[in-house]
Amino acid sequence: MGGYLRYETWLDHSQDVPILEAARHYGVDPALVKAVVWRESRFHPAIHGTRGEIGLMQIIPSAAAADWQAAEHVIDLSPASLENPYTNALIGTWYLRKLLHRYSSTDNPLPYALADYNAGRGNVLKWNQGAAVTNGVAFYQAIQFPGTRTYVATVIQRYRYYKPRFK
Repeated sequence: MGGYLRYETWLDHSQDVPILEAARHYGVDPALVKAVVWRESRFHPAIHGTRGEIGLMQIIPSAAAADWQAAEHVIDLSPASLENPYTNALIGTWYLRKLLHRYSSTDNPLPYALADYNAGRGNVLKWNQGAAVTNGVAFYQAIQFPGTRTYVATVIQRYRYYKPRFK
């Protein structure tokens, strides 16, 4: 096995412990959490996004982090602490669970939750019309942002890849 392949294999499993702990804590499929982490950061815990997102799950301090902090009664949460894989995975998984529950009345909450995670609730509400209100396939087709459509498709594809490999 070449050096690059060994590195990629190591990297792919480098955050399994915090992902599994967060997934168990919040009752979310760890394969789904891992797929989101893969798409958001490629397992690099200190990565920063162009819009202020931080860490494995690209958490925005003023949004998901603040909501999690209030819901979980966490007193001190600095932006720097979002680079901690355990903290970041907990916040992102909590938020992902919240989104999955938000769309639980649909036939498949996953595309709705992933689109919300990527593009925000306001955009999901715009796309969530007619048959797309409850039908995940119709909703996916209604997503108007090519980047969000690609995001949803690639996370679902990666989720299916991890499902039998990561429990």
